[in-house]
Amino acid sequence: MKLEIQDIGEARLITIPESRIDASVAICFKEAMAEATKEGPERVILDLSNVDFIDSSGLGAVVASMKLLGDVRRLELAGLTPLVEKVFRLTRMDSVFTIHDDLTGLAGAAEGGGMKNAS
Repeated sequence: MKLEIQDIGEARLITIPESRIDASVAICFKEAMAEATKEGPERVILDLSNVDFIDSSGLGAVVASMKLLGDVRRLELAGLTPLVEKVFRLTRMDSVFTIHDDLTGLAGAAEGGGMKNAS
């Protein structure tokens, strides 16, 4: 899986161009995330605005990606579509991740400003 990576201020924005994160791509996604976050800023924001579907394997891959960052770095999520947001809410993963409505204000937030938090 190819991820789009952009460093903005003190944050790394990773956009998933695929519409699904499911069992068929979960391992590839996790490997791509490990490579994308091997180095870089402490703050990593995963843009899920293109993702229309996520299953338990995909959710597990997102959680595994968060754990790969360790205690110092953090994974935040942005742009969850309604179905994906529902999966995070039903599994209570919305209490584990900082979830932003969208990427509006990302540059300011990455440089110390505020980013709207939906959780």
